[in-house]
Amino acid sequence: MAIGQFPVALAEVLKRTGDSYQKAGQAAHVDGSQIGKIISGTRKPSKPVMQAAVRHYDDIQLIIGAAEEVTGGACVPYLDGADLHPSSTYIKTIEEMQEALLALQSIPITKRSDQLTPADHENVKNGLMEQIEAITALTHNTAVLCRKYDISYLGLWADHRNELRQKKYMN
Repeated sequence: MAIGQFPVALAEVLKRTGDSYQKAGQAAHVDGSQIGKIISGTRKPSKPVMQAAVRHYDDIQLIIGAAEEVTGGACVPYLDGADLHPSSTYIKTIEEMQEALLALQSIPITKRSDQLTPADHENVKNGLMEQIEAITALTHNTAVLCRKYDISYLGLWADHRNELRQKKYMN
């Protein structure tokens, strides 16, 4: 999914759920014709429409589509070309986490930026890229397992935030 693909994601979610534009419009607090215009690309999705649709459908493809609209792509991409079978995402996630751990261990963390050699800088960048790849795998594995076991993806994030607040990591 490319940047700004909330309309494509919304169309896919409606296809999966069998919902009409009218039903999606009710969930997003707009007329069904507005949903049609968003999907066809003649109207840009507003933040309230994206939020309402994300809350209603609790679907990772839609969540990522909304994040891409807002961040311009500084988020996990939706892997519409990947094998998203639960066992495949599970295996790939373990592989990516192992690669990230190895790369992370090679980062010269005790050096300041001005002390880095070109090779050190490349190790830092590689470590960061491996972490991003692991985040992408973890996100998709979590979403796939949420769908498989009928667990709310948004609910997990709400629980996680509550736990972080209890530990005083955030307000």
